[in-house]
Amino acid sequence: MNYYCLIAGLPDIQAEDTKTNVSLANLKTELNEQLAPADKQLLALIFARYDNTNLLAYLNNRDAELNSLGNLTADDWTELTAFIQETETPADSRLQPYLHQFFKAINSDKFSQENSSREDYLAALYYGQALQSKNKFIHDWFEFNLNINNILTGVACRKHGFDVKSLVVGSNEVAVAVRQSNARDFGLTGTFAELDTILKIAEEQNLLEREKKIDALKWQWLEDKTFFHYFSVERILAFVLKVQMIERWKLLSVENGSRIFRALLAGMKEGVKFTAI
Repeated sequence: MNYYCLIAGLPDIQAEDTKTNVSLANLKTELNEQLAPADKQLLALIFARYDNTNLLAYLNNRDAELNSLGNLTADDWTELTAFIQETETPADSRLQPYLHQFFKAINSDKFSQENSSREDYLAALYYGQALQSKNKFIHDWFEFNLNINNILTGVACRKHGFDVKSLVVGSNEVAVAVRQSNARDFGLTGTFAELDTILKIAEEQNLLEREKKIDALKWQWLEDKTFFHYFSVERILAFVLKVQMIERWKLLSVENGSRIFRALLAGMKEGVKFTAI
């Protein structure tokens, strides 16, 4: 399906354009009113990253303040968690398959022995579902991010002596290579086009600059992959992903940005933190 009028009305945005007045929340509402049902599901998968954060917060504290950008509200989580506990195979359109799998796993006695953390396990399931998408753009975007994260994780694990096998997510070719290879390039030269760029970014000592370079790489990827998608949903999804990046940098650019960024760094495992895009 083509969205001529919708795409023609999207403003021109640039990376790190922290003065843009595009609101991600308003954009989400507007798109949900205009996209076809199948395309709304693709949009929901992108915004599920906030559901993941909200779910982990909710499980720790049912009164926690949740990010409104998530697809599910606190009431939804209350209903769904009760539903899952009462039903072996719950059928609810609000419940993404990977979320049901996550709930079943964390209630298993074996979970703590087999998984490093709830956060990493949830991220793995999230990526796993996205990689099953029949939409090539969505599949490739999530795999691209998965590869970036895994390579950066592999480099950091070598630097700090962490167990790379427990921190790398997924089972694609890049993930397997990062877990098993001792070569500087993880044996991936010629396999992952952006490998050299990622390895150079990994050498950046200033973590804020490193984040900027990673986002610049992702922004360029979105530009390249949607160059010939003039009026399709792929261009809309790319626009949403760009606005997500801009809003993250706006958060880090406000008066308390340095405090927020220090808090982000404090939560990292000595530079190793897997991010769900």
